[in-house]
Amino acid sequence: MANETSPQIPEDIKKQFDELKNKLGKIKTALLKEYNDLILGIALLPKQAEKEKTEQKEKKNGIDLLVLIDEAKSKEHPFALKDKMFGVIEKIIHPIDEAIIPTVILKLELIESCYDGKYEILQMISLGAIVYDPNDMLAAIKIAEVHKSMSLKKFDKYIVSYVAAGSLFRGEKSNDIDVYIVVDDTDVKKMSRFELKDKLRAIIINMGIQAKEITGVQKEFHIQVYILTDFWESVKDASPVIFTFLRDGVPLYDRGVFMPWKLLLKMGRIRPSPEAIDMHMDVGEKSIELARHRLLSVVSQDIYYGILNPAQAALMLYGVAPPTPAEAIQLLEEIFVKKEKLLEKKYVDILANIRKFYKDIEHGKVKDISGADVDKMLQDADSYLKRIKKLFNQIQKKSEAKVVDEMYEQCVAVVEDVLKLEKITGSADKGFQELIRKHVLPERLYEIFKSVVKTKKEYGKKAISKQEIEKIRRGASVLIGSLLEYVQRKRGFELQKTKIRFKYGDKFGDIYILDDQAFIINDINAQEKEVAIAKVADGRLTSIKKSSLVELEAAISKQRAPKQFFIAETIFEDLKKLYGKDIKISI
Repeated sequence: MANETSPQIPEDIKKQFDELKNKLGKIKTALLKEYNDLILGIALLPKQAEKEKTEQKEKKNGIDLLVLIDEAKSKEHPFALKDKMFGVIEKIIHPIDEAIIPTVILKLELIESCYDGKYEILQMISLGAIVYDPNDMLAAIKIAEVHKSMSLKKFDKYIVSYVAAGSLFRGEKSNDIDVYIVVDDTDVKKMSRFELKDKLRAIIINMGIQAKEITGVQKEFHIQVYILTDFWESVKDASPVIFTFLRDGVPLYDRGVFMPWKLLLKMGRIRPSPEAIDMHMDVGEKSIELARHRLLSVVSQDIYYGILNPAQAALMLYGVAPPTPAEAIQLLEEIFVKKEKLLEKKYVDILANIRKFYKDIEHGKVKDISGADVDKMLQDADSYLKRIKKLFNQIQKKSEAKVVDEMYEQCVAVVEDVLKLEKITGSADKGFQELIRKHVLPERLYEIFKSVVKTKKEYGKKAISKQEIEKIRRGASVLIGSLLEYVQRKRGFELQKTKIRFKYGDKFGDIYILDDQAFIINDINAQEKEVAIAKVADGRLTSIKKSSLVELEAAISKQRAPKQFFIAETIFEDLKKLYGKDIKISI
């Protein structure tokens, strides 16, 4: 029987490969000599099926080389840095091989593309060849993309979000790669939700092992699977893990679940409920009691979380979103020791010392503990918890006073806005009564206003329960919402007088003239509307620059009854310069 031998690589192909490898080595050395601290990764990208026409369009056989930049390590504006580096990188590469075409991408562009649901660059990286990857960021993207593709192919109907932990996109050196998968369990009928989670989790984790084998990535690949109902409960319960996940995570795939929650959190619309705050306080005492009966690792862990959770509860009550453990210690000192002067620094030191002890055990630096050490930690923790309870009451009183003040000020301000619109003078109370007599507003709103004023006068002089304050707060919310709606309706009608609609080509635009400034919407039918702002002086539009719908809405909200405005011919001339001579004005 003839000996079978493995197929040999043709000499000409091998020679080309060696030449390319040599050139890439020279390019890498030159780039790192110039920008060692700023380059996160270098990789060969596969050719795209339909490549956009570029300045290098004649180079049909060009080789795409990705250079990933960490703009956070430079003080320059990110895009100015990108432009400058692109020019330098081109000058470095072209003398070595003009067929190698650089593609320079900022880390923030990579992240923003994920936020916008544009995953093409991730797919290109996963199919490419890594040339330089000091912190294994490209390797992490490669294994995550391969695993994501496998998971979606198998469970496309159920997976709603596939999210990478924030550390993957920070470009920092880490020992492992973390991804989170959210599975939709709302349509499950044939099995329990927990059974679904366990079955999918087992298959998805097995796919993670296969992805490691396929990509050859050696780092630990951790996959956390959430079912959608559990994920929602964790958001409602203000789980610090979920808050960190929403805040720092980057979606590699999302069907409209992760990004809306992330944006709501960024807008401050996701806030811990009173029950969640109380739950974090309760965890402290229960954990301290359990700690007395555990050994080394269990003791340290229970004491640590026993004093960490109340710290996070105090910060949440103050108005801070659930912080990470390291942030909790820093914020405790900055807010309650230095700023508010409500807490002594020694209690922050207790939390810091116990966290250090916990981390030392976790990292293997501490392997034994004496009974005296445990007793000392328990004594410190008991003392700490008593003081944090006192702090909690101090914050609660201060917070309640702030709520009452803000509630009163907001109600009076919105009432005064209505009175100005209706040209009614005098105090807010008498003016409100006149609005009732004129049947402008219903009497029930005046009753709410009186209760808010009464609470403001009586708060601090006599005890008012949390339930009473919450009842008044709900009423104030109804009052403010009703009056704002009235104001917006009336102002909106008046502001229509300040709007000019124009047509150019097959597009329609609007211009709002608000006193000495004008806002221009280029295309009112566009999905993403472009807004510009200009100064209005001597009948001309000057200093035109980019704006936004948010800025327009803010200007409209501050606008009182519009002044009489005469449209000068010069306004039309300015619009013609912007949109062409065929512009038409709607009357």
